[in-house]
Amino acid sequence: MCIATSGKICKINKNMAKVDVFGNMLNVDIKLVKPQIGDYVLIHAGYAIEVINEKQADEMNEIYRLISQF
Repeated sequence: MCIATSGKICKINKNMAKVDVFGNMLNVDIKLVKPQIGDYVLIHAGYAIEVINEKQADEMNEIYRLISQF
């Protein structure tokens, strides 16, 4: 099963972005969405698939934190 995660856009270079995901900087393809620096995106398989708000990103991170306790 694959799941998506959220991250914050830190730098954009054409169709690629540096995204902070739990403190790790990942290269993410953003050609499917139109994010700005500082936006949060939902990431799946190396692609940003949706721009989300900070509250949604925080909720997802809390769910991952809770799951990791088991």
